[in-house]
Parts: sequence; structure tokens; C-alpha cells
Amino acid sequence: MNYNILAYIIYTSITIYIIYWVGRLFHRNGRVFILRLFHYHAAQADATNNIILVAYYLFNTGYAIVQFSNWQPVLSIPVLIASIAVKTGVLVSILAVTHYFNMALIYILSRRIFHYSS
Repeated sequence: MNYNILAYIIYTSITIYIIYWVGRLFHRNGRVFILRLFHYHAAQADATNNIILVAYYLFNTGYAIVQFSNWQPVLSIPVLIASIAVKTGVLVSILAVTHYFNMALIYILSRRIFHYSS
């Protein structure tokens, strides 16, 4: 029996939840860093934060969809669990690396801006 459709449904459910939850968390808590970067101009900071959120959703949704094309046949329950775990683990790792890269970029830009304005 082929369990690919079941794997796709489970993976899609997990992926949508993770992408949405992490995106909202970063959007809400990252606002303060972006606000400081824009010298507390709320309109600019909020617009930038919203654009970053949309880009985040698009990038990660695109990556998750591409994973369907690389999926090997799932012929048993243990293979189903392993394939979902690997693909979800890779997605979470990409989210973590992307988050730390963005935070480092905001930190570097913030230091430069505040160093030159002092």
C-alpha cells in the first residue's frame, strides 16, 4: 500500500501550523527591533515588518511545496513517520537559520545606523 497521500496530508498540516505560528511569533516580537532600526517611525517599521512576514510566508510555503516533488514512495508506517520527521526537521532548521540570519542583519544594521548617528 502507498501511504504518500496520507504523508502529504500530515506534512501539510504540520507545516502550515509551524509556518503560521513561527511567522506570527516573529512578526509580533520582532517589531521592537525593526522599530528601533527605523528610529521609532512606527508606520515605516510596521510596513517593513509586514513585508518581511509576507516574504517569510512565501519563502517557506514555496519550500514546503517543493518538498512534495522530492518525496520517495512511502510503503509502510515507519517510512511514513521517518519521511515526515525528516522533512519537518529540515523545515524547522531552515526556519531557525533564516531567523538568526535576519536577527544578525537587523543587529548589524542597527549598530551601523546608531554608530554613525551618534
